[in-house]
Amino acid sequence: MSPRPPQRRGRPAPRQRQARGASVVGRRFEAVVGPVAHGGHCIVRVTVDPSAEPVETRVVFTRHAIPGERVVLELTEGTEGDRFWRGDVVEVLEASPDRVEPPCPYARPGRCGGCDFQHVDLGRQRALKAEVVAEQLRRLAGLDVPVTVEAVEGDLPEQLAGLRWRTRQQYVRLPDGSRGLRKHRSREVVVIDDCRIAHPEAREPRPGTATEQVAGPTSTQAFEVAADGFWQVHPGAPRVLVETVLGLLEPRAGESVLDLYAGVGLFARFLGEAVGETGRVAAVEGDPTAAGHAATNCPGAEVTAGGVDEVLAAAYDGHWDLVVLDPPREGARRPVVEQVVARTPRAVAYVACDPAALARDVAVFAEHGYRLTTLRAFDLFPMTHHVECVALLERVPSS
Repeated sequence: MSPRPPQRRGRPAPRQRQARGASVVGRRFEAVVGPVAHGGHCIVRVTVDPSAEPVETRVVFTRHAIPGERVVLELTEGTEGDRFWRGDVVEVLEASPDRVEPPCPYARPGRCGGCDFQHVDLGRQRALKAEVVAEQLRRLAGLDVPVTVEAVEGDLPEQLAGLRWRTRQQYVRLPDGSRGLRKHRSREVVVIDDCRIAHPEAREPRPGTATEQVAGPTSTQAFEVAADGFWQVHPGAPRVLVETVLGLLEPRAGESVLDLYAGVGLFARFLGEAVGETGRVAAVEGDPTAAGHAATNCPGAEVTAGGVDEVLAAAYDGHWDLVVLDPPREGARRPVVEQVVARTPRAVAYVACDPAALARDVAVFAEHGYRLTTLRAFDLFPMTHHVECVALLERVPSS
């Protein structure tokens, strides 16, 4: 995902759900863990009242679990009338062969909520993420797509183990000078001495401007970014995303390209090189600061600051050969997708950090004659449930 303003990446406190009866927090159940689900947990179905007719059961979205394990889970959220509950594994009775000791002492039930999968072997983590992407595409887009989540090279040997990759890290500063991170779905802070996924040179957000170097297919370019704005936190992410987008689109000299949700112009810069002086590149970004950086970073590109749906309703109409979509977590959504297909691009590269949003938008593209022809997925956030996808959508020739 290309650079974008930090407000789109914040982690708000969970919305307080209306109580539907007495709290069930603290109740324990023994159960077998079901499949992985989107969001960093597994589905466990527990029997609430075996004497009821029919037997009363409830789904529990359970963290620190691995499919197939027999565990004891403790409920952490929910009331008697809720359709589902949330919980944590507090005892493993029959462990998966893929269970490992978490490398971080804070990656435990009731402690830091930043990592979802430290208890899982790194290879199995990627397999679980692939299952989630495939399931979302199957359920929301009606597509049966094989998915492999690829490792991404970093700049440190520890990153081979999924550690020390996070180059930007924001801590909670406490009155006594210590620092901490928040518990899962909570504002409560856990004091920590070292975040194991943080890069040794990780920077905290601060006012000002920073420079990031990105090696593209034919050149290395410097990008001006807001030091407190969004930039990919895995050191290998910008390069692999640029290479993948350009490799899938295969831009040609003289073509026209729309880069939507362009951030500071990561893709627009290299697309401009690919289409050359006879081509045309336009970048649209909602955050004015990021758009200003894009104008500096992308000489020759047309940069517009504004909401993508609003800008497309008023400008850049007519045919465009290629489109890059790199929306925030909620996806592009129907109004933007329909604006894109109205420009009849031969191909669209969709960069997605949320597989559910990707699947919903892919379904809208399909309504308008565009099919998913290639999908690549990258493990840019090891130890967490997050996964980055790049999808190629191409127009189906009319018969």
